[in-house]
Amino acid sequence: MKCDVTSRSWAQDSRAEVKSSGFRREVMNPVILAILVWFPLTAKAQPPRPKITGIAHVRVYSTNLDNSRKFYSKIIALPPGTPGCAGLAQSCFAVNDHQQIEIISASTPANSNFLAEVAFTTNDVGEMRRYLIAHGITAGAISKEANGAQHFELLDPEGHPIAFVQQAARTVFKPSSDQLSTRLFHAGFVVRDSGVEDRFYRDLLGFRMYWHGGFKESDADWEEIQVPDGSDWIEYMLNIPPTADHKELGVQNHFSLGVSSSKAAIDLIHARGLKNTDEPEIGRDGKWAVDIYDPDATRVEFMEFAPAQAPCCNPYTAPHPKP
Repeated sequence: MKCDVTSRSWAQDSRAEVKSSGFRREVMNPVILAILVWFPLTAKAQPPRPKITGIAHVRVYSTNLDNSRKFYSKIIALPPGTPGCAGLAQSCFAVNDHQQIEIISASTPANSNFLAEVAFTTNDVGEMRRYLIAHGITAGAISKEANGAQHFELLDPEGHPIAFVQQAARTVFKPSSDQLSTRLFHAGFVVRDSGVEDRFYRDLLGFRMYWHGGFKESDADWEEIQVPDGSDWIEYMLNIPPTADHKELGVQNHFSLGVSSSKAAIDLIHARGLKNTDEPEIGRDGKWAVDIYDPDATRVEFMEFAPAQAPCCNPYTAPHPKP
């Protein structure tokens, strides 16, 4: 119901003038009074959505923390234990001053999905939690880390663990000269029903379409949606069979680091001793990329920032990320 001039006039016309003890007074129709009282209370009960500016961290499981630490620190050359990572996980590797890769022990080696959490940055974690709860979403309590960052966790409609983080003042960060990337710009996970997920990510949270396409022109195997206030995105990995094993899920549940050249990135990776890798190729999205896998078979993608050619299926509809 829209509360405008027309509706106010309608309310005024519904008043009845009565005389009592020589005084004139107006009596509001009780139905109209109830509507006018209900409307502002309802509007007040729906807090606005705070900004969602990007991906704060990706958390992955590990069955051997030593092996994972060597992979992320030696092969990708991300600096471990920086101030921005304090207390966030068993191991944390900074990509830049506001993005991290976090590593935690697997609850069991049989855990088939090793993408443990994707976290998004917001400018007001308290308001974000209130916004979600006002729309019927269950959200965990807000926790404060040793570095001053605040966050809360929840599950999306299909049960993917996500979080919202309000970061503390940024610390001084100097990338390693060997670091392959200083930008984490997307994460992907298996989605069974894109309509269900879209009602959460697009309708409620404001994510916007970036690109979608498939192995065939008419197919929809991937849906990439950007955060509403930035250029990072998540990717729905569609049409994956429910019987997919750990190896297949490791391919699908992944994250991507931005590079200026996928060829240069893989040359450095080979020189650092990781020989069993894919080779760079142009994907259906028109971008050069190359994949490697961490010790637990989780795919780490190195993708160039802009497409080298037009994508298949559908054009891009939002800005590309910047280095």
